[in-house]
Amino acid sequence: MNLRAFLSPLAAALLLAMLPRPALADLKFCNATQSRVGVSIGYQDPEGWATEGWWNIASQSCETLLKGAVPSRFIYVHAVDYDRGGEWAGTNFMCTADKTFAIRGVQDCPKRGYKRTGFFEVDTGEAQEWTVRLTDPDDKEADGK
Repeated sequence: MNLRAFLSPLAAALLLAMLPRPALADLKFCNATQSRVGVSIGYQDPEGWATEGWWNIASQSCETLLKGAVPSRFIYVHAVDYDRGGEWAGTNFMCTADKTFAIRGVQDCPKRGYKRTGFFEVDTGEAQEWTVRLTDPDDKEADGK
C-alpha cells in the first residue's frame, strides 16, 4: 500500500473537520414545569405573519421548535398546561386551531375557521438563537434567554 495515497485523503478529512462551521441557530422551548405543555408560536417573516402549533413538550424537557435562525426579533407564544389547566397567554391576538396547524395571517381568525388566541411577546433582541423557558406561576424566573 502506498502510504502517500493513504495519508492525502486522511489529511484532507482532518483539515475539513478543523474548518470553522456556521453556528447552528434554533428557536428552542424548555418546559420547566411539572406538567406536559402544548406550545404554539407566532412570528413575522418575509412572507408576513405566521402561527404554528402545537408542539407537546414533556415536563422538565426542551425541544427545538424551529431550526435555523430565529425568523424575527419578536416571537409570540401561547402555551397550555395539559395536566393542571391554565395557560401562558397575552394580548397579541393571532389565529390557532385545535390540532396541528400552520396558519398565514392574523386577521379575521373566526371568519377563516380558526380561533382568535392571545399570545405573549418575547423580544429576542434580534438574536439568531433563542430559548424560551416556561415556568410554573410561582417560579419567578424570566421566560426567555
